[in-house]
Amino acid sequence: MRHSLPIAPQFYVTAPQPCPYLDGRVERKLFTALQGESAMQLNDTLSRQGFRRSQNVLYRPSCAECSACMSARIRVDDFKPTRSQKRVMKRNADLTRRATAPWATEEQFDLFRLYLETRHADGGMADMDIFEFAAMIEETPIRSRVIEYTTPDPEGTEDLLKAVCLTDVLEDGLSMVYSFFDPDREKFSPGTWLILDHIEIARNAGLPYVYLGYWVPGSPKMDYKAKFPALEVYRNGTWEPLDDPAAFTEEFEHHPLASDPIAEQVAKLTLPDVMSG
Repeated sequence: MRHSLPIAPQFYVTAPQPCPYLDGRVERKLFTALQGESAMQLNDTLSRQGFRRSQNVLYRPSCAECSACMSARIRVDDFKPTRSQKRVMKRNADLTRRATAPWATEEQFDLFRLYLETRHADGGMADMDIFEFAAMIEETPIRSRVIEYTTPDPEGTEDLLKAVCLTDVLEDGLSMVYSFFDPDREKFSPGTWLILDHIEIARNAGLPYVYLGYWVPGSPKMDYKAKFPALEVYRNGTWEPLDDPAAFTEEFEHHPLASDPIAEQVAKLTLPDVMSG
């Protein structure tokens, strides 16, 4: 029987483009392909070092003069909801959760389009068609789930889809890859609710973390993440508690020496044992 050794991942950098979070800045990403028999180990290992998954790619911000974007995660055992978050839980008590395999449906796509048209009409996903949406949901080489939230239809027999989250199951937690919801539920804070429910899912599964993507100080669209107790961010190669968001000032995060050269960043990465031998 023929055996082949795992191939060490190759890392690349995207071309500079306008930053979606901070006006007047330029972003670039360090990325690598997520494929092969060691895909899950690579995803687990790099997620602990600030990377995120998008289909078959793992990426991390690597901007030349800015290090504002920081991967954020919640420590499940230490999390205690605030009064405001408890009210969100009560307001969304009518939702029923169901987890499925990563398979796209027309119902999901219709809700996704409604969400984009209402909240992100000018965003990078605004022109996605149903085939691109299906690729976002289904092209995953790791253990992923689509978690749907529904309410009963008072005029029919089928439940009404109100929110969806594409979720990766990591070795040490859940990673919320992408979520969307019915804009009519905006007053119920569904985005906060999705995070709260994932904390509960992780707690029941004995997983220590819920990964939220990136927190960006100074970006209004990212402010909500800093409101979660027991939040920590990945900065300078370590995870540290976000006890005082105001301490992460723009002056500190934005200067010509904010980021190491790409070669140094790659050299500092830890890879799974199956790839580093």
